[in-house]
Amino acid sequence: MKYLVIVAFIAIIGSLGVALLYMMRGGEADGAEGSAPRKNHMARALAFRVGFSILLFVVVLVSYLMGWIQPTGLPLRG
Repeated sequence: MKYLVIVAFIAIIGSLGVALLYMMRGGEADGAEGSAPRKNHMARALAFRVGFSILLFVVVLVSYLMGWIQPTGLPLRG
């Protein structure tokens, strides 16, 4: 489970990096004449990040409910 979370965080950070790259390019065409500008690439990268973050949250929640992972950390005050 630890490796799944690490891979998920890397994918989320990578998606943010791709969105930044497309934002910095400003939706310019690839340089070929007649090619359409890449307007939706940044939105797709950010949508992937949001979707992947929600999926990661659901996987961690289901894993906790199924007993596959246990909470650790500070004990609750009682």
